[in-house]
Parts: sequence; structure tokens; C-alpha cells
Amino acid sequence: MENQMQGRRLFSRRLIQSEVNRCVIFFPFMYVSEFFEFQEGRFFFMDVIDSLGKVWTVLTKFHTHEVIGNYVSIDWPQFSNEKGLKPNDEITLIARSLQEGGNGGPQHEFKVLIKRKIRLFGQDIWGKVMV
Repeated sequence: MENQMQGRRLFSRRLIQSEVNRCVIFFPFMYVSEFFEFQEGRFFFMDVIDSLGKVWTVLTKFHTHEVIGNYVSIDWPQFSNEKGLKPNDEITLIARSLQEGGNGGPQHEFKVLIKRKIRLFGQDIWGKVMV
């Protein structure tokens, strides 16, 4: 599976409990800098496509924090609740396209993959969440 990801433009991380509780995911700006131009306080919409092909529009915002620096938040309450996201789920966003948005700015579209670790016959196995 890892070889299929080589050469693709993506970013990923594992969810923590506070992100699951708030239905949001945070990425340090350095993880996403090739996709977005940082503008503190700017909100924009981003389309994510799940494993079933459904398109979800999520709210994304740039933030600055004096200790942790620049970061991006993706607010996705409906997506999070319908997918049943849990702490330690691995979220991977793969760039699909870059188009001109209605306001002249870039419109980003990403495929979202969700992996969850399960224990099977004493072994940890990562599987795709297909809900």
C-alpha cells in the first residue's frame, strides 16, 4: 500500500481525543504549505472526497499561535460524526486537483483516506474505514 502513495501529493496525521471531541483536525502549516498560501485568519472551503465517492465541503482556517507557530484547522462536524472518527485514526488527504474558485482564489479538492488500527489474532492491523 505504501508504494501506491509514492510520488503523490499528500499529508496525514493521527487524530487525538480533543480533535475527535471538537470534530476538527489540525495540521502544522509546514505539512500543508505546498497546497496553501498562509494568510492568518483566512477561512476557505475545501472539498474532500471519501472512499465511497461522496464529496464533503469542509471549513478550513489559518491560525497563528505564539508557541506552536502557524497551523491549519479543518472543521468537519458532519463528516466526523457520520464516519465515526476515533482517537488514533489516521487521516490522509491526497491532492486531487487545483481549480479556480468562484472568488478567483484556488479551490482545492482532496481524497480523504481513513485508517483505523484493530487487533486481530494478537497483531495490530491497519484497515481502511469504509463507512
